[in-house]
Amino acid sequence: MDLKLNGKKVLIAGASRGIGLATAKAFVAEGCEVAICARGEAALGAAIGELTAGGGRATGHAVDISDGDAYRAWVTKAANEIGGCDVFIPMASAGGGPASEETWKAAFDIDLMSVFRGIEAAAPFLEASDSGAIVCVATTAALEEFAGAQAYNAMKAAVIAHAAALSQAFAPKGIRVNTVSPGPVYIEGGSWNFVKDNMKPFYDATLAAIPMGRFGNAEEIANAIVFAASGAVPFMTGTNIVIDGGVTKRIQY
Repeated sequence: MDLKLNGKKVLIAGASRGIGLATAKAFVAEGCEVAICARGEAALGAAIGELTAGGGRATGHAVDISDGDAYRAWVTKAANEIGGCDVFIPMASAGGGPASEETWKAAFDIDLMSVFRGIEAAAPFLEASDSGAIVCVATTAALEEFAGAQAYNAMKAAVIAHAAALSQAFAPKGIRVNTVSPGPVYIEGGSWNFVKDNMKPFYDATLAAIPMGRFGNAEEIANAIVFAASGAVPFMTGTNIVIDGGVTKRIQY
């Protein structure tokens, strides 16, 4: 299948590791030029090294995504550097954790407001593209109760709702907006790795609840993100793609 992505310009916010890095690699493999940002210089440098090792075209800048002005400035600078923006993917997240004033504020600022800020900055470039696409990343924890009442779940639910509303507003401008919601994904050094090492009963219970009998991996989620952004599905917008091995029990419609 031709995904019609060769030569496209892609901006990914929060892509130095995990699903973000796997997504950047998948776009590079399709012949895209990619710009990424992340907070840590060392991880960012390592990611750029991986992305360009085989001749891929990628650039990156260290940005504190919680700094709205700096983040907006990166979107504009990166799009100008690589010659536009056909695809924008806001990936940054403050992660989960026990409910507190601090975790709620962090989740609001990074999981939700960074989506708003990044899309606002990228919109003029996407509108100038002949195939503008936005793919937001949420979670199945936004769809069904999971791990208690926490800010991460609520803010990701807000991201899904915001993306759906944007899909209606942006469709006349030629910009598609979709969301990908992963279920439990195991990444070395990631959150489920931590849970496995420190909260084994919860890890085992989660694994037992997945009908496929395993956790997902970063590449599986990355492939779905790339597909949703691609020219292979130009009529798809306002869709939330759930990839979870069957862990959510609701009927998907």
